[in-house]
Amino acid sequence: MIAAKENFPQITPEEYFAWEEKQLEKHEYIDGQVYAMSGGSKNHSLISVKFITMFSNHLEGGGCETANSDLRVNIVETTNYTYPDVSVTCDDRDKTTTQYITYPCLIVEVLSPSTEAYDRGGKFRMYRNNPVLQDYLLVSSTSIEMDLYHKNDAGEWLIINYKAGDTIELKSINLSFAIEQVYRNLDLTPETTP
Repeated sequence: MIAAKENFPQITPEEYFAWEEKQLEKHEYIDGQVYAMSGGSKNHSLISVKFITMFSNHLEGGGCETANSDLRVNIVETTNYTYPDVSVTCDDRDKTTTQYITYPCLIVEVLSPSTEAYDRGGKFRMYRNNPVLQDYLLVSSTSIEMDLYHKNDAGEWLIINYKAGDTIELKSINLSFAIEQVYRNLDLTPETTP
């Protein structure tokens, strides 16, 4: 999804929640500023759905919940809120909130040309402060490529690059899958804007 800053004064988190309930589009809230989220490409949507289906099926019957881009993630120890494409929480503290989760163990962002730098940089810097987050998966929507930021047992973030023929391993939810599973039946020609 693509974020664009709205042109109005800073607001409080409470004002943000009340205001956004009345909006047709979703908005992220970062440091008192509101950013409109526009839609992604067809591939962006199809890839997100494949992850949600795969994670939900894998985690069925357990204590974890898989969410789509309609559920906010509260950045730990802040009043900032984002809308990742896919998130998974297994933390009981997230069962008590209705408008957001705070403790995802896994976040997936499907990359768009306009958001890739933010997803790799500023957004990851916010997410990585979460002590529960173990896996942050960045997924190309135009080629068979994924980058996994994985926090090891020592608390260090490692970057693992995946390409065609590789098997992705998400230790946060104990799941491995062939990368092609996500890209099956997708048109991977570069997308153009009409």
